[in-house]
Amino acid sequence: MSMYKTQRGMSFFSLMIILIVAGVFLAVGMKLMPPYWDHSLVTSMMEELVEQPETKTDSPRDTRTKINKRLRINQVKLPSQDSITIDVKEGIKTLTLKYDIIVPMFYNVDAVVKFNEQYEVIIR
Repeated sequence: MSMYKTQRGMSFFSLMIILIVAGVFLAVGMKLMPPYWDHSLVTSMMEELVEQPETKTDSPRDTRTKINKRLRINQVKLPSQDSITIDVKEGIKTLTLKYDIIVPMFYNVDAVVKFNEQYEVIIR
């Protein structure tokens, strides 16, 4: 018997299946990257704001003004103004960042990306 008749390598259909699956993962990754990139900008901005000593003495309105300026500079748009809440209780200023983004994927399939972060500034 000859060894030349055995199948070697990958068939065309198995190669196409692998390429289709890789393409779907790549497409999903490319659509989900912008919300995560914007969120990383927002979290770095919030961490920088929390570390500044002026944040301890600022009123919630002044803090919100600083946040809005930084969002505009970084060209980041949050879904609503209520995405960032500022509470002052018992000598602690709490900045809560909570929002959802709906990303259209394919036809009538959407992905929901949820973010929930909390930062504290001790006023005392």
